[in-house]
Amino acid sequence: MTHLGNRRPAWHGLVALASAICMALGLAACGPSGDNEQSKAATGRGPITVVASINQWGSLARRIGGKDVHVTSIVHSVSVDAHDFEPRTSDIAAIQKAAIVVTNGAGYDSWATKSIVRSSIRVDAADAVGAGEGDNAHLWFSKDARRAMATELADAFAKARPGKAKAFQSRLKAWRADEGRLDRRMADFSKRHRHASYGATEAVAYYLMADMGLDDRTPEGYARAVNSEGEPAPGDLRDFQNLIAKRGIDLLIDNVQESNGTTTLLVDSAKQGKVPVVDVTEQMPEGQRDLTVWVGSLADAVSRAAGKA
Repeated sequence: MTHLGNRRPAWHGLVALASAICMALGLAACGPSGDNEQSKAATGRGPITVVASINQWGSLARRIGGKDVHVTSIVHSVSVDAHDFEPRTSDIAAIQKAAIVVTNGAGYDSWATKSIVRSSIRVDAADAVGAGEGDNAHLWFSKDARRAMATELADAFAKARPGKAKAFQSRLKAWRADEGRLDRRMADFSKRHRHASYGATEAVAYYLMADMGLDDRTPEGYARAVNSEGEPAPGDLRDFQNLIAKRGIDLLIDNVQESNGTTTLLVDSAKQGKVPVVDVTEQMPEGQRDLTVWVGSLADAVSRAAGKA
């Protein structure tokens, strides 16, 4: 039996020679594939590295960027509450390495906004529409915020890859056409249901309801308590139940990601009073890949519910 002992295999010298050649020529392709992709991105030859705090805006970045971006969305499940999300070390690292970071802002994802480094470009929904902390932060449900973000994303991508500017503008134009069709559907609903009203267990879909022309009749005391993350007083809860019992609203919007004893009580009251209930989530469900399509499906659900009222 032959023992190698301390002898090196014959191919060892070939590997050493190849490594020396790579170092001498500076060939990025000689390194690991991941390093190669990062190198391409850094030199403007590969997809732009984009990290989004939430999948709503991540999906829009992917739509506008197409094959010219590589998008990672950190919060991408309805089982996660972005308000209280605790990022992992790897999430922070991804944000800090990204060329472009897409955030919601308005205090919704402060865990992401405070992790951005100076070398990254930030595209922020709140900044795009002039919203701030204390405003309703569910901006992806606003047609104005979606339009502003689509434009901001196309501009940011074009700055990172000037040679791809026409491609980004072409995708933006196609997206605007889809969003325009959604606008017309919502405008048609508003004309057909001029006096439609709703109440909400939480103001998650406030912008969507406003865009569709529905009147928010959620009792003020209840809404104020929930918006400040407090518990509604018994009197405020009774006011809401009485509103439902008297059919003072055409439908109830329920944020199923924030389900608790109070919201369950209101949903049960609506079912007993035959007031249609529309379930809404904050995060885009896993089966959805396009922000406009998802918002459109919710608008359709509201339209069907209003038709039953």
